[in-house]
Amino acid sequence: MRRRLATLLVLVLAAFGGLLLYGHARSHPEDVPWTALDLARPVGAFTGRKLAGLEGGRCMALLTRAGVRFSRLPDRQAGPECGYRQAVRFAPGGALAIGYRPADLGAQCRLAAALALWEWHVVQPAAQRHFGRPVVRIDHYGSYSCRRLYGRGSGAWSEHAHANALDIAGFTLAGGRRIAVLADWRGHGEEAAFLREVRDGACRLFSTVLSPDYNAAHHNHLHLDQAARGAWGWRACR
Repeated sequence: MRRRLATLLVLVLAAFGGLLLYGHARSHPEDVPWTALDLARPVGAFTGRKLAGLEGGRCMALLTRAGVRFSRLPDRQAGPECGYRQAVRFAPGGALAIGYRPADLGAQCRLAAALALWEWHVVQPAAQRHFGRPVVRIDHYGSYSCRRLYGRGSGAWSEHAHANALDIAGFTLAGGRRIAVLADWRGHGEEAAFLREVRDGACRLFSTVLSPDYNAAHHNHLHLDQAARGAWGWRACR
């Protein structure tokens, strides 16, 4: 009798837990792995993994639905290890308020989608908290570069070889104030706090986030990429 009651209790608790999970999935689809990505939703526990797995066609449809203006870049093949497919270039206007310098930034669509969410949910809120004004421009060192990690002559290829990474050098606020990784990361003021906040927020959206805290090679930039490591693969945040 006791065994039957214990079994019944377990079944009731399992059913109750299932209902709670179902209810949470309906109201917070960003927190469960099996729901489709929606760029209009808040950033959740599985947003970053869904971004890293986005394919080009669906990714571009999501950007369009979110009001992001862009042009599709022609596919590029530069040898067996370099090139990109279904990459995009942001266009002025639309749902993005931040421009990029140099302005000809082209990136894999999944990286571009993560950059859009990073602007909306991380960069702009952090700028308002620390400085009371928005970011209007991001300076960068580029996305596509046909090279191996750290420019070595052998070893693994960089995500830059597929336009799937971006190196961020600094941010310019409305009014002209500039926050640079090289000049401000080691400080103790609002600039350093802002840079760490946008780095930490990026870790929820990108597969890899590397800062000056990682090594000397990143002393002047934040490296963001969308390396594909599977739905449950490891993520790097340093």
